Amino acid sequence: MYVKRNIEANIERYLFKGKALIIYGARQVGKTTLVKKIIASSPQITSRYINCDEPDELKQLIEAQSSTQLKDVIGDTQLVVIDEAQRVTNIGLKLKLLVDTFPRQQIIATGSSSFELANKISEPMTGRTWEFWLYPFSVNELGDTWTQLEINRRLEPLLLYGSYPQVIETALVDEKKAVLQSISNNYLYKDILEFGKVKNSEVVRKLLEALALQVGQEVSYTELARLVDLNKETVAAYIRLLEQSFIIFRLRPLSRNLRKEISKLRKIYFYDCGIRNALINNLNPLSLRNDIGALWENFIISEKKKQENFIGNTKSYYFWRTWDQQEIDLVEDVGGILKGFEIKWQRARKSAPKAWHETYPNSTWEVVTRDNLQQFLKQF
Repeated sequence: MYVKRNIEANIERYLFKGKALIIYGARQVGKTTLVKKIIASSPQITSRYINCDEPDELKQLIEAQSSTQLKDVIGDTQLVVIDEAQRVTNIGLKLKLLVDTFPRQQIIATGSSSFELANKISEPMTGRTWEFWLYPFSVNELGDTWTQLEINRRLEPLLLYGSYPQVIETALVDEKKAVLQSISNNYLYKDILEFGKVKNSEVVRKLLEALALQVGQEVSYTELARLVDLNKETVAAYIRLLEQSFIIFRLRPLSRNLRKEISKLRKIYFYDCGIRNALINNLNPLSLRNDIGALWENFIISEKKKQENFIGNTKSYYFWRTWDQQEIDLVEDVGGILKGFEIKWQRARKSAPKAWHETYPNSTWEVVTRDNLQQFLKQF
């Protein structure tokens, strides 16, 4: 089964426009599958796939120091894909040489660690790239393959095991669990250890476990530092690395009326619920869980976040809470127009908090439950 990715059409639209295309994403989210599908979709175009996980292919690119030497590697191929490009020394300068010297040839580079690849290409590649982000499947993407009835039937597995491609493609529950544990143990923060110069994997995992247990809650870096026995500055640095490697993302509080609204704490969510559950070793069915509210909140907000990244980050997302405990789980800011979402697995209040409309009289507010999930997703 091939699930068409939301960014696929955009990538194809920008082919052969004189710029390199960069695809960022965590390991195992399907970057290689995507670029190979793009190659297969245009059999009339000559192509070269370079896998930088292969030592001999990586060696060729590392040793190529000039445009002439790079030409020896890519030849006259019209479409060149460099997979796991962050492994190539001076990849930014080499991509710049390729784009500037051979503008008729299309370069696509993928990278599993955005902080490393972005740092290497940001300055030399200014104005020479289009950038895209790939995540575990969104429900919107799966909706092209599944019917609405199937999405409803598979909602619990999505909440429990997430939507990494290999998890979705695996039918048996025990196999899904094994795949999740493999990703969690072998791939999840490999880039942080390799490129972020973080040596203690146990500390990273302990921090991730603490974050997983606090999904939906306001996170204090000081408290996290105490839990994992690090200083506050190191915790903040690790969280930035985890975010840059597409494991977690932060929501800031909406704070435009400082007398009433909190302004300093953050909420942290996981891009994939299955990874979150694997980290805390809780893959129990929903009927046996006491965290379904937090899990549902993570699921809905991550769907919003993934979809927004697919289309270019034109919206900003926040949570909202006042000092007297009036709150909204998710606030979407589109050009100054605020939309509030209360995310509840079952029941929720029937009207917005009083202070919400008093403070932002032109805003909207709606409830997202499992009963109106399809209606919510159609907004995408």
